[in-house]
Amino acid sequence: MNQTVPPLPPPLPRRNPVAAFFIGLWDVMNFTRRLILNLLFFGLLFLLLAGLVAVAGMSAGGSKTLQDRTTLVLAPEGRLVEQFSADPVSRALSKAMGDTGSTEVQLRDFIRVIEAARDDKKVERVVLELDKLQPSGFASLREVAAALQDLRAQGKQVVAFSQSMSQSQYLLAAQADEIYLDPMGSVLLEGLGRYRQYFRTGLQDKLGVDVHLFKVGQYKSAAEPYVLDAASPQAKEADLFWMNDVWQRYLDDVAKARGLDAAQLAAGIDTLPEGIAAAGGDMARFALQQKLVTALKTREEFDTLMTERGVADDDADGGFRNIGMSDYLAHIDARRNPVDARPQVAVVVASGEISGGDLPAGRIGGESTSALLREARDDDKVKAVVLRVDSPGGEVFASEQIRREVVALQAAGKPVVVSMGDLAASGGYWISMNADRIYADPSTITGSIGIFGMVPNVARSLDKIGVHTDGVGTTRFAGAFDITKPLDPAVGQVIQAVIDKGYADFTGRVAEARNKTIEAVDEVAQGRVWSGAQAKERGLVDAFGGLKDAVADAADRAKLGKQDAYRVRYIEKATTPFAQFVSGFAGSHAGAWMLGESGMARLMLARTMPEVDTQLRFVENAARDQGNGAPVKSLVYCFCGL
Repeated sequence: MNQTVPPLPPPLPRRNPVAAFFIGLWDVMNFTRRLILNLLFFGLLFLLLAGLVAVAGMSAGGSKTLQDRTTLVLAPEGRLVEQFSADPVSRALSKAMGDTGSTEVQLRDFIRVIEAARDDKKVERVVLELDKLQPSGFASLREVAAALQDLRAQGKQVVAFSQSMSQSQYLLAAQADEIYLDPMGSVLLEGLGRYRQYFRTGLQDKLGVDVHLFKVGQYKSAAEPYVLDAASPQAKEADLFWMNDVWQRYLDDVAKARGLDAAQLAAGIDTLPEGIAAAGGDMARFALQQKLVTALKTREEFDTLMTERGVADDDADGGFRNIGMSDYLAHIDARRNPVDARPQVAVVVASGEISGGDLPAGRIGGESTSALLREARDDDKVKAVVLRVDSPGGEVFASEQIRREVVALQAAGKPVVVSMGDLAASGGYWISMNADRIYADPSTITGSIGIFGMVPNVARSLDKIGVHTDGVGTTRFAGAFDITKPLDPAVGQVIQAVIDKGYADFTGRVAEARNKTIEAVDEVAQGRVWSGAQAKERGLVDAFGGLKDAVADAADRAKLGKQDAYRVRYIEKATTPFAQFVSGFAGSHAGAWMLGESGMARLMLARTMPEVDTQLRFVENAARDQGNGAPVKSLVYCFCGL
């Protein structure tokens, strides 16, 4: 048998040394890539297993067991908001790593905890520690204060302790039976002030930027800082009018809660230097002399007092049996019925600036907020809607999109009631005006019915560095809106005409919605800001009350019966399963420990936390994003917050 010997393979070509180097380098990089991916995979797998264990443990053990004679400690940290502005993952990571600078407290959660404690027989008393609470406005604070008053009316003792309090925090502390202040602390009531920076000299004289302002409404002062060096007389007149009303109400609220005289409180502020000097510069002693606090105690002395009144517990913070706000919130949530077939009153929160598009929570998007209202309209279980508004306004078109959805809900037979928070002005009023009824707190800031637009021009700025714009166009107005060219007066006429129409639309819609003449609306419009009490006197608001009153009104209009015959449901953007998992894991003790020690987690937080919106950023974004190529964008915005 013949055998065929296969030929030997040809010798491998000798690699070029340079090529060999890069091939070897690639092999090393490829190995490193696979190693990192494997480490990430197993790390995520470990996190997943740990999260499942934590969730299983919470499911098996439930929320923290609540014992008899427990003290509920309310020590909220962060800014008081209508709606979280960060996503669940960012909030969970922030909390796990102890980053309190960017934390938020939802007003609804704060009130819900107080209301639950009111009827909970296992809660013996409530302790308020408000030093880390960052309030947003007096209307929301007054809602919390009302809940604390109801709590005391049920016989529950409320005790406050502070190392040092601002006047906003003190409004809540004043509702307590007893207020204890650290001997080195202070409570300083100073009044309300509203001061802004004015940029005309810097922009126009120094930088050569000419800002052209177009507006309707002599009190529409939102954009004054860009064209003036100081507040206009009209702005000062309007601001002082509503601020005096809000401040007097604050004094009355504190005086009533502490059994003092409002005039005496005001006199104490006017004679502040003499009073503090008489107290030897001791701010805590001065607060005691003014009867703002019950007594001066250190933290240790206060904890001893709570231990004597409550139940001693060496394992608990402070040495007495207590439960914190987040644990108590989890406790009451665990008692909820997951299957609830009752008809619903839906609450849609419109909090933040109003802009076009699909925006995250904490801002109002013309499309995203409209989608939430449409969801309520399409859901057969929803019988009525409460629109909770806390907004300084924003873009006209986005505001109109939302207003149309309110009208569509009413056309579908579902009543809409608006509950105004701290601020519902300008565009915030635009989205509110068509409601069947508008509720506001007397200290809510509202109104500002006016329109403005701004066009910056940098032709002189460029001229300073020797840059000039020139060219040709097929028509007189081709390129007329280019900010590098001097603004043609004819273009200014076009813009002003657009602004005039926007104001006519605004006042006309208010007149129709509020059953008034346009002349009557114009008298209270002109961009002027009002307190809730002043707005009610002028027919812009129907009644005083908070969210609870608005919900009850909406349910009554839908004929849903007594409070236990329906449920209240917040309609918000759905959270993804991944976000639910990460937030749940970060909320566990194991997750908090792991993330707290992780540099990677801090990097993730820095990348995912949303940037803080400022007034300058709003104007910048509005000027940059004209939307659909429109050269002119009308704004209904109010820089009227405290």
